[in-house]
Amino acid sequence: MDQNQPLSNNDALHSSEPQKPEGKESSLVEKIQQLGQTNIPQFSQDSSIHCLTIVGQIEGHIQLPPQNKTTKYEHVIPQIVAIEQNPKIEGLLVILNTVGGDVEAGLAIAEMLASLSKPTVSIVLGGGHSIGVPIAVSCNHSYIAETATMTIHPVRLTGLVIGVPQTFEYLDKMQDRVVNFVTKHSGITEEKFKELMFSKGNLTRDIGTNVVGSDAVQYGLIDEVGGVGQAIKKLNGLIKDTKAQNEEQMLQ
Repeated sequence: MDQNQPLSNNDALHSSEPQKPEGKESSLVEKIQQLGQTNIPQFSQDSSIHCLTIVGQIEGHIQLPPQNKTTKYEHVIPQIVAIEQNPKIEGLLVILNTVGGDVEAGLAIAEMLASLSKPTVSIVLGGGHSIGVPIAVSCNHSYIAETATMTIHPVRLTGLVIGVPQTFEYLDKMQDRVVNFVTKHSGITEEKFKELMFSKGNLTRDIGTNVVGSDAVQYGLIDEVGGVGQAIKKLNGLIKDTKAQNEEQMLQ
């Protein structure tokens, strides 16, 4: 077309149409790929609660096969540090549905959650097994769904194990670390927790106990039976109490 020639009505119509930004299209494709849908719940940037999900197997020092659903501790730890530093985040909701995994990685996550200065609430949905137990009890208040379960069993090693007395001592000390953390951050006694840990006949091919919803509360392991609604309500209450305490300290 000659540059001096005037645009026809059709050409003018097309030229005036707004062009869709590439970013919008790519984000839409990303939503479809990740979530299987185009519309997802919109989270307000002004929300003061951050949600941290711990699902699948907790991956530690050894990388798991790609088909495994994992929570990598090197991804979780920087998130917890960022939560502590971000003044806009006033509370943390931890959602667990995990089979357990690396003991030291799980304990590291649990210790970091327990040391946060901001209110924290955990909720076990589906399962909070093995090293998921210390993570579940590490928060200020814990919930478990009625149908959710928690498996309590002794610490074990996978892969090459050197059959020397030091190996047994190492396992025994690691187990003590788990027992001490759980009893310190929950209402269960050491005697009861060890009784559940070494129970025979509950699990088919192992020793230990599979604790369901209300039983976990009865043993003092978890604070309450409840769901997401109760957990968020409790967290909002803890945030309100923390703000009131901070204001009192400032006035003093």
